[in-house]
Amino acid sequence: MASTVGEWLAQARTLGVDRLDAQLLLARHLGRPRSWLLAHGEAEVPPAAQASLGVDLERRAAGAPLAYLTGEREFHGLMLRVTPAVLVPRPETELLVDWALALLGQQERAEVVDLGTGCGAIALALAHRRPSIAVTATDLSAEALEVARMNAHRLDLSVEFVAGPWWTPLAGRRFDLAICNPPYIAGADPHLNALAHEPRAALTPEGDGLAALRAVAAGAAARLRPGGWLLLEHGHNQGDAVRALLAGGGLEAIETRADLAGRQRASCGRRPGSAGATPPRDAPQQQVPIVADRRDSGGCAPCRTSA
Repeated sequence: MASTVGEWLAQARTLGVDRLDAQLLLARHLGRPRSWLLAHGEAEVPPAAQASLGVDLERRAAGAPLAYLTGEREFHGLMLRVTPAVLVPRPETELLVDWALALLGQQERAEVVDLGTGCGAIALALAHRRPSIAVTATDLSAEALEVARMNAHRLDLSVEFVAGPWWTPLAGRRFDLAICNPPYIAGADPHLNALAHEPRAALTPEGDGLAALRAVAAGAAARLRPGGWLLLEHGHNQGDAVRALLAGGGLEAIETRADLAGRQRASCGRRPGSAGATPPRDAPQQQVPIVADRRDSGGCAPCRTSA
């Protein structure tokens, strides 16, 4: 049985665990930085840590996201607590945050809502970058809201958390910007098999994958102030459908942007009126005009970054 740092790393390799993942898990169980492991291959792993380390390596080998095993994930410069009750934040979703910040421009008193906040990643990133704006976040899951509240407390960021699906708990309220990364994978998509460790309801609304996007787009005009924006993350092959939903919901100035891999990843629309600004045209190459959908085999963002 493995007993030293080097032996445990060799065992992890035998299990098929990526070396970096194994090092991060080992460092966590030893309470040491990863750099320490590189110079102490002969160091003994205390017996008290070996059992739990073995379990974590086996879980990682079986596909459990590393973030669930370490209990944390970095997003937009913030280290967030994550649990199996929430979807692991993906790098692609940082595009939504950057786009929202650009649309807000120099507004100091804007009211923003994050629909379906999960661990709070988007809402907390916006609150961190723009402390003067008022951020509200909703989620149907009480467990997810508990994780989000814990992250807000740890980071000392002010966000109002409200329980309920999408717009439902926000009756009578209006916002300058709404942002949403809803479940959008189709229920029969085979990629879901690789994501079995994450909450299915946060990944797919079943059916064609558009149900949540439909609900959010349909309710936006009634919850946005004139000139207010709605930003949606979606699948790489859903751009046409989402733009149609935004237009059908009464929004204008609709456009889509791509992620760093060049796949259509997010779309926005504006409620008619004069309060909102025109989308900035100095955006990086992620910006994509309203064009025919560029289909490829890249899959959904969760499918490509589930670790």
